[in-house]
Amino acid sequence: MQQDQLIPHLYRTEYRKIIAVLARLFGFEHIQIAEDIASDTFLLASETWGKTRLPDNPAAWLYTVAKNKAKDYLKHNAIFNEKVATQIKNEIQQTEDVEIDLSEESINDSQLQMMFAICQPLIPAEAQIGLALRILCGFGIDEIADAFLSNKETINKRLFRAKEKLREQNVKIEFPDSKEINKRLDTVLLTLYLLFNEGYYSSSGNTNLRRELCLEAMRLNYLLIQNHATDLPIVNALFSLMCFHASRFDARMDKDGEIILYDDQDSSLWNDELISRGTYYLVRGAKGPQLTRYHIEATIAYWHTQKQDSPEKWDNVLQLYNKLLILEYSPMAALNRTYALAKARGKAEAIIEAEKLTQLADNHLYHSLLAHLYTGIDQQKALQHLQSALKLTKNQAEKNRIKKNIEELEN
Repeated sequence: MQQDQLIPHLYRTEYRKIIAVLARLFGFEHIQIAEDIASDTFLLASETWGKTRLPDNPAAWLYTVAKNKAKDYLKHNAIFNEKVATQIKNEIQQTEDVEIDLSEESINDSQLQMMFAICQPLIPAEAQIGLALRILCGFGIDEIADAFLSNKETINKRLFRAKEKLREQNVKIEFPDSKEINKRLDTVLLTLYLLFNEGYYSSSGNTNLRRELCLEAMRLNYLLIQNHATDLPIVNALFSLMCFHASRFDARMDKDGEIILYDDQDSSLWNDELISRGTYYLVRGAKGPQLTRYHIEATIAYWHTQKQDSPEKWDNVLQLYNKLLILEYSPMAALNRTYALAKARGKAEAIIEAEKLTQLADNHLYHSLLAHLYTGIDQQKALQHLQSALKLTKNQAEKNRIKKNIEELEN
């Protein structure tokens, strides 16, 4: 790997390890110090490595510098109260002759603890996702702003307010005890679910970024599976859902980043290994007595990876959507149900159901689906819905696809 590519690569893979270990050491009250030390470490690397030859082990170089900077901070700054400073100094002294513990076990423990610290209902969901991207995934502020179609200033303010709230509430970076895990796990899983969706359904035109968001959500979910206390059916069900969706990623977008609708996807591009993994974890997730939205959505996603286009397939999907809506109603789930309804029982019946969802009238997906349903039945109405979808979508790739559909209908 060339030098100009090495530091960005290491920033993505090693920053999150350093920040997780340092943050656990310093505590949430002083997490900004941990972030500053980690950032300064990479700044020094970019300045030093550009003038001298690369170290034999760049990652080890980063760990050593981060440890030394942490020790120097403790020696020369008096803002820590005596209790915190003494506690951390004792830990540093005990490891005087070794590097920061960046063993796989230590990193996993630190990231699990940070995951439970960040995923708190007391801060907004988008702030939880933003903190997860920054601290647990090593994303830069520019990348987070891109993911949210926002700007650096807004993201910085959002993350600052979230960290202040966590400090004010004295949130600890620690793994909850067995009694607390189930209470806290729902919020953690929801954050990972939203993080994955931010990549899979994001309006961002950055295709590589969207894929990375999904992969990071999967990595964090897998950390929960690897931990005995959180290797629960619901965790496996969510991971299964992610595997099934990710298996169709390559077939879902063309080279220009435009979404390819399900009926038009090249199923030969579906990832069979991810489909197999999804099936494995869905079976693991089915072992418990609890049926959750993740179980149902994963099973729906499973049927979408089955290549045969049979009435049985779509009737199964339709019945699963019925169960999902009873368990946890959402207008978007109801909209997706109408697609399955069209495949199982015809477009005419699906149109009746879709037009009841007037609360989605400001959503471009609502109009895109209605345009699909009306195509071949009432071309004029299909065209009107495409024009509405074009006005409502913010994504340029999506606009391009809708314009192509409009041209096809007009010709």
